[in-house]
Amino acid sequence: MKTEQEYIKDLTEIRSMMERSTKFLTLTGWPGILAGMYALIGAYIAYRTIYTSSSESLYDTLGKQEFSGNVNNLFILGLLILVLAISTAIYFPYKKAKESGEKLWTSASRRFVINMCIPLVTGGILVFILFAQGLFTLIAPLTLIFYGLALLQGSKYTYEEVKYLGLTEIVLGLIAAYFIGYGLLFWAIGFGIMHIIYGIYMHLSYEK
Repeated sequence: MKTEQEYIKDLTEIRSMMERSTKFLTLTGWPGILAGMYALIGAYIAYRTIYTSSSESLYDTLGKQEFSGNVNNLFILGLLILVLAISTAIYFPYKKAKESGEKLWTSASRRFVINMCIPLVTGGILVFILFAQGLFTLIAPLTLIFYGLALLQGSKYTYEEVKYLGLTEIVLGLIAAYFIGYGLLFWAIGFGIMHIIYGIYMHLSYEK
């Protein structure tokens, strides 16, 4: 006859197996920390580009239509940060899955990615439209909002902490939309500082 402790252990193992089959649990804290650092470095470069340039500030009007060299450089900088963040977000979970002998691409990870991609792709297309129309001041708030919606959508298939990060990003995006001239600041807080805080918390909670 099994003891009560053995039954509890068996139930814990069954619950863990069921959770791994339905949730993407190979996320680690390091991608968040590094993505936050990329964002802060990018925000600093963007700040130097916008506010120390002799040209007119990009935040003077919602309807500015001209394309300056500064804007094009900022767009390239944003793409570079995105590529670095995505690469990091793939590498560390892949490494964790490999070390634990698990597959990275499972039904849970597919659902997580698909649910995140819907708001992300929608937001990305909208950002391209805003860029083409010269509505630069709306880009930072909307990237925060759509990224937050993506995290909120994907959180159903991974750690619950992702949901709270998503809600924080949405709130910061809405505030940035109101304080229209401070989009870069709120972008740095959302993508930089909040990612670092989230990454440190995840690392201490699940990887120690």
